[in-house]
Amino acid sequence: MFGSSPSESLPFFHPAALISTCFGVGYLPFAPGTWGSLLALPLAWVILSQWSQYILLVVTFVLFLAGMLASNIHQKRREDKDPSYIVIDEFVGQLLVLSIAPLGWVYFFAAFLLFRIFDICKPWPISWADKTIRNGFGIMFDDILAAGYTAAIFSFLLFLIN
Repeated sequence: MFGSSPSESLPFFHPAALISTCFGVGYLPFAPGTWGSLLALPLAWVILSQWSQYILLVVTFVLFLAGMLASNIHQKRREDKDPSYIVIDEFVGQLLVLSIAPLGWVYFFAAFLLFRIFDICKPWPISWADKTIRNGFGIMFDDILAAGYTAAIFSFLLFLIN
């Protein structure tokens, strides 16, 4: 829950550090992953209200690739596999879930809560990916799996209310 110490990590303004920490959001002292997820909400809102779901998916894919590379660079400087201050994975996972959410704060809040539950609890195979895959892809992939679980449950809930 609490942010990892950035000691032995990249300098704050290093491009990989800026990307992997979402411009320093990951250095917030309490629940950095939650802050990283929250940061995705206004970006998704702007993209969905001004453009389309497809643009959001393209942005999410590009950020996934950038996050994978940046996390790989950043993680190599530390002993731990997935430092908590790397939050680009939560940011991207949350964007992926929001790409299926109707534009509305109630829907966004529900998608946010569901994603945080799956990201924190890590049911199988999320827990397997989190413990097994060791690189920038692994850092990003467990949150993509959490987004998949969230999207499935969220879609089912949308089906029930419509």
